[in-house]
Amino acid sequence: MTTSLRHRLEKADKVSGLKGRIRHSACKWCYASIPLEELCATAKEMGLTSVELVDPPDFPVLKKYGLGSAMISFPVIAGPLRQKVGVIENAFNRPENHELLVQAYTPLIKASAAFGAKNVICFSGNRNGMDDEVGLKNCARGLKKLLPLAEKHGITLVMELLNSRVDHKDYMCDKSAWGVALCKAVGSENFKLLFDIYHMQIMEGDIISTIKRDHACIAHYHTGGVPGRHEIDDTQELNYPAIMRAIVETGFQGHVGQEFIPTQADKLSALRQALRICSVS
Repeated sequence: MTTSLRHRLEKADKVSGLKGRIRHSACKWCYASIPLEELCATAKEMGLTSVELVDPPDFPVLKKYGLGSAMISFPVIAGPLRQKVGVIENAFNRPENHELLVQAYTPLIKASAAFGAKNVICFSGNRNGMDDEVGLKNCARGLKKLLPLAEKHGITLVMELLNSRVDHKDYMCDKSAWGVALCKAVGSENFKLLFDIYHMQIMEGDIISTIKRDHACIAHYHTGGVPGRHEIDDTQELNYPAIMRAIVETGFQGHVGQEFIPTQADKLSALRQALRICSVS
């Protein structure tokens, strides 16, 4: 460990707060300026068990530090017009994407299972004028093409709920009710939702009641301060300790991923602070 890293940790909150009932994960992309080796070393010291939204080439580094990944990132494949398929804007709600998505997800599912991961992220795609009910049926058909493989390898495909007001204009899976309806249409325990607290606060609020009602369809949670998706401290509007207690009360056994964008110069100290806020008994 570098001297500068040790100094940052010593300056950070000395109470890691990881004695509670939340399993913690950090999202790689939020710390893009920090080498993965350093992020993993720090995460391990802080008591995290996961660094997420990683790709198979990252697996050896996570293994080196004894870390898992609570959520594997999405694959991207080129369409016939060289368009990107599998990304947030263009995914399962388009029938013409389904065979390409099977091609892209098949090796990722196998590699993720071999690594020991359990969850792989996926997206609906944007509406682009498509009716939500049509999009739901299309997503269900596409996902069902992959579910036999996912079930065989013990992988859950997890579709993220994102806001379409601020960050992801026109995204289809932007309401918890639509996501729950998709879970029912798919009808497999190997398909669930990623409930991003930041995104759903922007779209619909009522976070705690929604978690209590829909928790059976939720495989994973993400944090983020509202507005701005920055630190989850008292500079923003959500009461994260209360939200974490609600998650614990549902019997949730998965991970909560810290997915805020730090504004502090010391990004790792901001992560440590967030872990303390979210560690509840």
